[in-house]
Amino acid sequence: MIDSRSSRDGKLIRRRRECLKCRKRFTTYEEIHHERLRIQKRDGQYEEFDGQKLLTGIEKACEKRPISTVQIESLAETVVSELENEFGREVPSRVLGEHVMRHLRKLDEVAYVRFASVYRQFDDVDQFVHEIKELGRKKNDSGTTGPRVGRKH
Repeated sequence: MIDSRSSRDGKLIRRRRECLKCRKRFTTYEEIHHERLRIQKRDGQYEEFDGQKLLTGIEKACEKRPISTVQIESLAETVVSELENEFGREVPSRVLGEHVMRHLRKLDEVAYVRFASVYRQFDDVDQFVHEIKELGRKKNDSGTTGPRVGRKH
């Protein structure tokens, strides 16, 4: 082997090699193979994890918010990594949603409420109001400053 380099994200290794007999050089690529995640839906059925579906859901929640594509992709990668480490191959859909919401709450509260409304299947405005009040309560309990959501000033 002449040279070895890993890619930016560390998931791929490029190796430059030379044949000991003929002295010709060639390149090989090595990558870690992970078993595909399977998501257990609310009805108990399993389906193969679709990273694009996750990314699309996060993008919709973040639409017209000051959140870059890099931040969205990073959030999705972090969630998938956490789930693989915590569960291995089979993950309940509720856990996937909770992980996304936890990260969105830190990133952008509006995106968090948007995602929560779809994930938790809000039926009416009262559920939105309740979620926003909870968000404000948790924010105030943690000692952070900012507008008091859902309260009159």
